[in-house]
Amino acid sequence: MTDSPVNLNRLSPSPETSRGSSRRLRLIIMIVVAAVLGLGLGTWWLAEQALGAAPMHLTPKQAQSLAQVNEGAGAELVLQGQSAQDRNAMIPVSGGRLEQVAAFSALGAGNSSYQTALKCMTQAIYYEAANEPVLGKRAVAQVVLNRMRHPAYPSSVCGVVYDGANKAVCQFSFTCDGSLLRAPMARQWQESVKVAAAALNGSVEPSVGTATHYHADYVLPRWAYRLGKIEQIGRHIFYRFKGDWGNSRAFTHAWSGREVIPLLDMARLRNALNAQTDPVSELADNFVPGLTVSEHVTDRHAAADVGGRIDTTKEWRLAIPDPTEASSTYRDMLDRQGETVSKSGTLVAEATPPRKVTP
Repeated sequence: MTDSPVNLNRLSPSPETSRGSSRRLRLIIMIVVAAVLGLGLGTWWLAEQALGAAPMHLTPKQAQSLAQVNEGAGAELVLQGQSAQDRNAMIPVSGGRLEQVAAFSALGAGNSSYQTALKCMTQAIYYEAANEPVLGKRAVAQVVLNRMRHPAYPSSVCGVVYDGANKAVCQFSFTCDGSLLRAPMARQWQESVKVAAAALNGSVEPSVGTATHYHADYVLPRWAYRLGKIEQIGRHIFYRFKGDWGNSRAFTHAWSGREVIPLLDMARLRNALNAQTDPVSELADNFVPGLTVSEHVTDRHAAADVGGRIDTTKEWRLAIPDPTEASSTYRDMLDRQGETVSKSGTLVAEATPPRKVTP
């Protein structure tokens, strides 16, 4: 058997064929690399999502530090009035995605603590934002709920609202400055009740996100520079904690299951209110026994001491004794100092004999 001659041209690929094979090879390599990278990116994205969803846990020291941001030196006012408004406007809004805290609906109308929580929430909305637009009222309610869910603050509505009410620094000023002693206006109170009820039944105000602080735009507290500015609604500017502590996964507190309004020092509240109002006010009829005006914070006597002010209702009048009507002892002393002759022999006056003293 004789072998046929080999046609080398048939065995060697043509230039076109070689180029096509190279393109296919490069395409296959690119597909494989893209698949590997895609898998890696997908895994990284899933890991990030899982990490973002994981709750954060604050140590007691961290929680205390966050809670004290607006206390001490942080509570000092840098500016007030128009200059404060101008400076507040210059503080940039913090970047990043505005996250939301989950809706709160653990309290139902049939819960034994519902009415107490509703009262506390209504008070916060009314005394903090009575004349603000509805959006401003909703924003205040959201701050209360956000704090309740954050480990730095109490885990109940009333606990948040009355936080520090009997201490030197309270978180919501109306609980310690005497405002609670003022009767609320009917229309604004009813508006506040509606907003409070909605918040306790799952309503969320997204415009303020995870805000835990706010202040009026006509003041600039030092703590404003330590937090992330979110938004201004009406006269209030809202802030959140910077970094991870302001992210939604930091809001891990569950509702405590119990709502209690603490016992307040009413005398202290009256003093605080009188310190910022005219003495003749709506509290002028709350007299302390023995006084004809209300207690005042500037009174420098103990709470149980009714001295220091004259009770003019007792018909008592101050009188200075007339020397001519003095007691017999006083008259005897004058008689003993009668006119006598001096040792030099000069006649000064004739002595007056002493008279009998009658007790």
